[in-house]
Amino acid sequence: MKHIKYILLSAILIGFTSCSDDDNTMVDEPLPELTAGSANLSNYVALGNSLTAGFTDNALFIAGQENSFPNTLAQKFALVGGGTFTQPLASDNVGGLLLGGSPVLDPVTGERLFAPRLVFNGSGPAPLESLNPAAMSTTDFALNNPSGPFNNLGVPGAASFHLLAPGYGSLANFPAAANPYAIRVAGNTDTSILELAMAQSPSFFSLWIGNNDVLGYATSGGSTGALTDQGTFDFAYSTLISTLTSSGAQGVVANIPDVTSIPYFTTVPHNPLDPTNPSFGPQIPTLNGIFGQLNQVFAFLGVPERSIVFSQTAASAVVVQDESLPNLANDITNVFLASPTFPAFVQSFGLPAEAAPQVAGLLGLVYGQARQATSDDLLVLTSASVIGSVNEDFAAFLGSQGLPPALAGQFAVEGVSLPLSDQWVLLPSEQAEVAQATSGFNATIAASANQAGLAFVDANALLNQLASGGITDGDFTLTSSLVTGGAFSLDGVHPTARGYALIANQFMRAIDATYGSNFEASGNFVDLGNYPTNYSPALQ
Repeated sequence: MKHIKYILLSAILIGFTSCSDDDNTMVDEPLPELTAGSANLSNYVALGNSLTAGFTDNALFIAGQENSFPNTLAQKFALVGGGTFTQPLASDNVGGLLLGGSPVLDPVTGERLFAPRLVFNGSGPAPLESLNPAAMSTTDFALNNPSGPFNNLGVPGAASFHLLAPGYGSLANFPAAANPYAIRVAGNTDTSILELAMAQSPSFFSLWIGNNDVLGYATSGGSTGALTDQGTFDFAYSTLISTLTSSGAQGVVANIPDVTSIPYFTTVPHNPLDPTNPSFGPQIPTLNGIFGQLNQVFAFLGVPERSIVFSQTAASAVVVQDESLPNLANDITNVFLASPTFPAFVQSFGLPAEAAPQVAGLLGLVYGQARQATSDDLLVLTSASVIGSVNEDFAAFLGSQGLPPALAGQFAVEGVSLPLSDQWVLLPSEQAEVAQATSGFNATIAASANQAGLAFVDANALLNQLASGGITDGDFTLTSSLVTGGAFSLDGVHPTARGYALIANQFMRAIDATYGSNFEASGNFVDLGNYPTNYSPALQ
């Protein structure tokens, strides 16, 4: 909208002198008329991943899609000749996906994939069903897909090379080589996402891709998936740019943010163990007694830095498994077995002295690569629900080794007596891998944008600014804090609607700089106050 402000200042002299006939009036210059400059915005197509689709609160749903940054851009583009912008809208505001009327389950864990959105329960993120049990997913990627073509071709979960892959949107290829969101976009055909874009002969495009080339590896704590290799990314990205611009289309691209600075990695501290917690504090003397024996072994083996000590006066770091460390399992076992006092230590647990070899083996197995976390470790957001809980599977394993149930449970407390596995922690070595990949990908993106003369959004710098102090836009200052920062949704990865609005403004600023449009100067940036930071549990 165009805002014209007039400020009238009148100076009135009161006294025995006469009033002046001249009013001192200052009038702001009216804002210039909006122009697209040299940009041809008549047919806009957006390609990308979940950030383009409008994914928020760990789900894709109508309200989130309507507040996606491409849809916001298209509304502004319409003011200077932009055409209709269509999106593959979900069937509801619940989020989640069904396949043939049933939820899709992880074949290993049995947990639901593509679940409904998260909501705020007063203290933190929670499943929608916990506050609104009546909420039911109705978006079915086998039964009720919308009809295209679509201008928004953002596919949650897509990596760079997926946009080139034929069959990525074919139900016949699910789950091995197809994506449910791509199936909805492609209409259950073998047509690639890039081909869907080119079929619409776009005059202008946005491309924000590459996040998932590092994100899946990072959010799994480096335990699953893999970073896309540089050669694969370079080929995919250059193919995307050369094809999209082959018919003269203009565009704007964005680089990859440093994913390790998002709330998913910065919310859970490395030292969350509170001595005032009645479930933890009273156990500290016993724990320190047990770990004292292990710490002597660490000292004997020349690795005292691996010692585990819990404080009774301050928050303590969790215990983690560090796969980058030499595995001392056999050494630990052998040192315990060689100790004449070890059988008595075993008996202190109520076990017979004859169990010493077995217990020594278990201690080596559990603590061969263990240490306490430091501020250099990044605990993933989902670890919050795991730390301090009993790992029932590991407790059952210890039970099968002859430990009584109560003792087995005591030695299976996540992050305390049982080191957190790699999936809950992004280690410094893994962070370095992510940083190297991100830097390489961003160099390719910047070079491609420069060579093709495209507008460029430095999303990496934007996120760093959010994380380092926040960004003020209008009446609002957004930060990267979970829940309270306003920029990131409850999943700790994707923006809120207000965050997407901020991104839309950044894209318009880049378009202004490259194509001579004046979205910013004409007062046509979006007002962040018109976009929410959370959605009600009642929204269906």
